[in-house]
Amino acid sequence: MQLSNQPTTFKYLDVVASFFVGILIVSNIASSAKIVDVGISIFSVPLAFDGGTLLFPLVYVLGDVLTEVYGFKTARRVIWTGFAAMVLTVGVFFLLGVLPAESYWEETAGSTAYNAILGGMSYGGIVLASLSAYLVGEFSNAVILSKLKVKMKGRLLWVRTIGSSLAGELLDTFIFVLIATLTGVFGWEIFWSLVITNYILKCSIEILMTPFTYWSTNFLKKKEGVDVYDVR
Repeated sequence: MQLSNQPTTFKYLDVVASFFVGILIVSNIASSAKIVDVGISIFSVPLAFDGGTLLFPLVYVLGDVLTEVYGFKTARRVIWTGFAAMVLTVGVFFLLGVLPAESYWEETAGSTAYNAILGGMSYGGIVLASLSAYLVGEFSNAVILSKLKVKMKGRLLWVRTIGSSLAGELLDTFIFVLIATLTGVFGWEIFWSLVITNYILKCSIEILMTPFTYWSTNFLKKKEGVDVYDVR
């Protein structure tokens, strides 16, 4: 097992990184596409959540796996790769929004519908909210997990992954909803509904995924022959 220095190549790093980036992009598109209301309230606060909430927690799960197995340096590189992919996605949706529409498409679907749904990925508040929340939340999660691994000498993985994710998801959710609301993407009347519901759902999904986190980290450590501790 390698504790501090990483080998030049890995067998599965590209696979994990690809799923990380892919899930990140899809979840952000889903966040812009639809807000879900399941008709349940907590203390009169409706449990409404954006569409990306169902998938986005997997980004944190894979972020935990990357940091636990390959170390913070590698996780940081993948996080920045995800950021670059999000910026590219924003650019593509913005370009599509300004290009002239074909007449039949305009009649059957229309620029108004596009701007109301997918167009939200390419301008203003939703972009600023997504990028800011992602960077703060993911880096907080990775740093905390990395520090806890050294401090706890690699023990109690579930405590470290859940603890770091609780902090990272809280920052991510609050920053995303706050910026999106301040810029007019969401109304203030659903601010706390989105914050509370998104946070509860994200953390619940991550906790339920703990067995997968254990299995995948053990599998990767064995196959890659590496278990990085960020002692520097």
